Amino acid sequence: MAIIIFLLSLTAYGLFFVPLETYSQWNNPDYWIDYPKAAAPVWMNGGFGPKEFTHLILNEKMANISIENANGIRTVTHTYVINLQSDSFPDDFMFRYSVKYGQVQPVLQIDIIRPDDKIFNLYYSALPQSKGSNNSYSGRIFSTDRLIEQSLSDYKGLFDVKTNTIDPQVMIFSKTNQNEILKGVYRISETFYLFNDTSTIQTSGLTLGGKVFGLMGTDDLRRDLAIGIIIGAPVALFIGLTVSTIAVTIGLLYGVLSGLKGNRTDETMMRINDIFYALPALPLLIILSITFGRSIFLIAGFLIIFGWVGTAKIIRSLALQIKTFQYVEAAKIMGQSDLKIIFKHIIPQLLPLTFASMAIAVPAAILGEAALSFLGLGDPTIPTWGQILHEANTANAAARGIWWWILPPGLMIALTGLAFYLIGNSLDSGSSSLKNLVKGGR
Repeated sequence: MAIIIFLLSLTAYGLFFVPLETYSQWNNPDYWIDYPKAAAPVWMNGGFGPKEFTHLILNEKMANISIENANGIRTVTHTYVINLQSDSFPDDFMFRYSVKYGQVQPVLQIDIIRPDDKIFNLYYSALPQSKGSNNSYSGRIFSTDRLIEQSLSDYKGLFDVKTNTIDPQVMIFSKTNQNEILKGVYRISETFYLFNDTSTIQTSGLTLGGKVFGLMGTDDLRRDLAIGIIIGAPVALFIGLTVSTIAVTIGLLYGVLSGLKGNRTDETMMRINDIFYALPALPLLIILSITFGRSIFLIAGFLIIFGWVGTAKIIRSLALQIKTFQYVEAAKIMGQSDLKIIFKHIIPQLLPLTFASMAIAVPAAILGEAALSFLGLGDPTIPTWGQILHEANTANAAARGIWWWILPPGLMIALTGLAFYLIGNSLDSGSSSLKNLVKGGR
């Protein structure tokens, strides 16, 4: 139950707190452009070695914003305060902004105040000419930008350097000897000079590249794997609960009807059951996915086709014995219809076993979807744990040592299966009274 509560909590968080666009943009590389590539989880940082720089993604909500008006010029400054305590330099940096303005072009200036009180003027340039009266312009300034390199060339005299080429992030965040990072508080500001009242700053941001990020790290497409694990939980529960509920219900009704009718009806229905039982499920699931599509709803339907067979056979054997009980024979003598006998006298006796079968069927459904996804035949538009494992296998993550791309989704599949299996066993033990009842008659 603790595992189930944990899964339900993940599901609630994924449905109510993860933006809906994350689901549709999971396979869009542009959506994850600000994230690091194949970064390790942040909790691994500094455990057995130097403390790597943690990847930072800052936006205007995290900035100190100040506004000044002088001589008809409105100055808007977004200042980001960073306390750098790592043992390594950032890999790179990038500034983001989005400004709405008309014909008069705003000017953007970027400055950095270091812990040693040295001020670096990194960037100063007018934004591109607007094509309309009040258009929005979004831009990104990378550490490799030509204007940044030109601006930093003015500060080379502050450093004891032996080469003419210095990485911008190294110069900005290092001590004067260039051999050690300068730890402390940095103030990085984006200043916008606006020349009319209609111009507005919509967004701003700063990204500092690092080798560690998030609770679960990232993959080769820069996606946050923690988000993938979270939004994979409702998909797994949907597949498991939907398939198990419908399949076991079909098996229950099929088995009861077969056992109650008996004779040729029972023989015919059981031969049909045997045909489905003998079919190889996984190869046929692969063929069905290739032929009819890979929608998550189609996959659920395919799993239902093969999920009712075992339940029907067990229920039929019990129904054959329950129909011989005196109260069932009395109901027949009183003229009650088969439908009433099934739902009033037989199915209630089978409910404990039915619920146990539903719980035990959940892991099989989840593993079935994961197997198809691992083979590349799952729904490509929805992130699932099996899909994450498929992409990790395609990228050869195990050989590259990117274990955080493999273990979390694998453990989630295993834990979910274990939880429902244990619940199914508990419910199955509760249905032992039915088995004793069938053995002893009534």
